[in-house]
Amino acid sequence: MNNTHLTNTRFSNLELSDSILRGLTDAGFNRCTPIQDKALPLSLRGKDIAGQAQTGTGKTAAFLLATFQYLINDESEQIKNPRAIILAPTRELAIQIHKDALLLGKYLDFKFALIYGGTDYQKQLDTIKSNVDIIIGTPGRVIDFYRQNAFTLDNVQVTVMDEADRMFDLGFIKDIRYLLRRMPAPDLRLNMLFSATLSYKVTELAYEHMNNPVLIRIETEEVTSKAIQQSAFCPANEQKIPLLIGLLNYYQPQRSIIFVNTKRCAEQLDDTLNANGYKTAALSGDVPQDQRQRLLNDFQENRITLLIATDVAARGLHIPDVSHIINYDLPQDAEDYVHRIGRTARFGASGEAISFICEQYAYSMPDIEDYIGQKIPVKAITAGLLADVITPEKRLPKPKTGYQGKRPNQVRNQKPTVRP
Repeated sequence: MNNTHLTNTRFSNLELSDSILRGLTDAGFNRCTPIQDKALPLSLRGKDIAGQAQTGTGKTAAFLLATFQYLINDESEQIKNPRAIILAPTRELAIQIHKDALLLGKYLDFKFALIYGGTDYQKQLDTIKSNVDIIIGTPGRVIDFYRQNAFTLDNVQVTVMDEADRMFDLGFIKDIRYLLRRMPAPDLRLNMLFSATLSYKVTELAYEHMNNPVLIRIETEEVTSKAIQQSAFCPANEQKIPLLIGLLNYYQPQRSIIFVNTKRCAEQLDDTLNANGYKTAALSGDVPQDQRQRLLNDFQENRITLLIATDVAARGLHIPDVSHIINYDLPQDAEDYVHRIGRTARFGASGEAISFICEQYAYSMPDIEDYIGQKIPVKAITAGLLADVITPEKRLPKPKTGYQGKRPNQVRNQKPTVRP
């Protein structure tokens, strides 16, 4: 990793408290990234920001540091919580923001609540009722607790909307507006919005619910990072798995994410790669939250080196040292291509993105190349790249719920019926 992605602006030269600077030093952060360099001098003086930057460029730290300092500067005696709300479109992103907040705010006397759907309902409700300073969460669960009068929005001093374009994609925008309209007026709070794209609809949201925000765009001429080496292959459908295993054998990536379009494909690849000696895990949208977090922790700590994922993992995951991204299936949305390959080459590192232009999804490539403004070089498939594949045993179908009058262990031990 190099430091060419950093500016010459040091955090110590900004209007940050000693406690914040201690947290930055412990985390190993000394100099600002471009989005931090442009946004922080304004937001630290109370100016609203609508920022656009590539994924992995430090947007999270930009809004966390500004939030911390704004709350520290509040000298009013009557402090009632929560005083800040940070909204994210996905559970994974909310969890990552919370993790970064604990890291950067380790010397601050702030209490955080992490709120998201799918798990720990009562535990989260108890936490949010305990007079927290900063709520970090997804819109649906936050609204749920608000409607139960678990907290009030009357004292919110800082509002952050992260991945605002994704909020629109996932249909959260009505929820966002519901919350914003119940907070103090925009000129009575600090507002920050960050997005991969400052489209018309995102900009409209900013001007409607923020106080004359400054629009900041970083590297808008480069949709994808120069540090990512992009290439593609054109396999027939029956060549995809031999080519995938051949590439894994050739590159031996220390940590790689393989993107697919469906849960079924993820499961099939998981079985095949495990049968061929690779330790993998499959991550899709219906994996329970607790299990999803275990898989991600195993991946981050190198107990698993290959993660097979649908687009649920394309945004919000800040996993270091992902050397290779493989689009086993081309995404059907060009923007998803950018977010997928953005999982590598983060914070100044380099990375490689390899895409399969297969028979089923080849139609997506022209749209992807138009969106990123460049042609992706296509490499030849040589015989040496097509590996011999060990075919895994077929998965047994899962037993139906209710067990049809049998105990669970009876179902597990029952041999499958062989049909002629």
